[in-house]
Amino acid sequence: MKQQANLIRAGQVIEHEGRRWTVLKQQIISPGKGGAFIQVEMRDLKSGNKTNERWRTADTVERLITDNKDFTYSYTDGTNIVLMDPETYEEHHIPVELLGDAAPFLQDQMTITVDLVEGEPVGLHLPPSVVLEVVEADPVVKGQTASSSYKPAKLSNGVKTMVPPFIEAGERIVVKTEDGSYMERSKG
Repeated sequence: MKQQANLIRAGQVIEHEGRRWTVLKQQIISPGKGGAFIQVEMRDLKSGNKTNERWRTADTVERLITDNKDFTYSYTDGTNIVLMDPETYEEHHIPVELLGDAAPFLQDQMTITVDLVEGEPVGLHLPPSVVLEVVEADPVVKGQTASSSYKPAKLSNGVKTMVPPFIEAGERIVVKTEDGSYMERSKG
C-alpha cells in the first residue's frame, strides 16, 4: 500500500530498495530554505542493520500491512524471547532486538502484541506501563524544593530513572515501558 512519506510512523513496516524495514523513529525537518523532508531511522528485518533515510514529504513509500496478534511472554533464551500463543499453546522464538530499549521491562506472563507481515514477526509492543520496585533511591537533599526536583533511582529490573523526592527504596511505582519514566506510585 502506497503512503506519503510524511505519514510514516514508528512501528510501521515499509519496503525500500527491495528490503523490508521496521521504522524506529521519524522526524520532519523544515530547513530554512527549500522544502521540508522526513528523516527516518529504520532497521532491516533480515540483517538487523540500522540506517537513516530521508524523503521529501510528498514522496511515496510502500507500507506493508501488518497483522497484530497477542502472545504471552514465557522466558528469554539467550538472544531470543520465547512467546506462547494463548490459543494453540505453541511456542515462538523471536529475536530480543525487536524490543530494543524496552527489553528490560519484560515480565513473566506479560501479554505482548506482535506485528506480523506474512506470518513473520516484525515488531513487538509491551503494555504501556509496568509496576516495578525501587531498589535504590538517592536521599532527598535538605532545602530542595518539591517543584521539579526529581532524584535518580534504580529499579528492580536494573533500569535507572528519575523519581519525585517522596519515593524511597522498597516502594513500587508505575513506569512507562517506552522510556522507563516515572508515572505514579503503585496502588497495589
